[in-house]
Amino acid sequence: MRKILTIAAATAFVAAMMAPIFAADMTVKGEVVDLSCAMSQGDNGKGDAHAGCAMTCAKGGSPLGILTDDAVFQVTGDYAANQNAKMLEFVAKKVEVTGEVSEKDGNKMIAVKSIKLAN
Repeated sequence: MRKILTIAAATAFVAAMMAPIFAADMTVKGEVVDLSCAMSQGDNGKGDAHAGCAMTCAKGGSPLGILTDDAVFQVTGDYAANQNAKMLEFVAKKVEVTGEVSEKDGNKMIAVKSIKLAN
């Protein structure tokens, strides 16, 4: 019985420690980018000069992300559905996004709950 309680306590402790890594609501500020171009082209894959290409990719259903000063968050969930329909008006613009952030295989993701243009 003691062994079962020890295992249960250890499992509960590990689960409690791991929960923040897997999903937590937060707000991030950054630019909406086409992930492929932003990751492969560096500075040439973002900003006003790349807005047309990013829009073409977004309309085609390419994964979009929020590029912050220190990370890239792939947009997931409802805002990524229907070929990014809810994200199109924000492509290549600075935004403030609130959503559930998670990480898998070193990649950060955000299931957007709200988005607005950043000041």
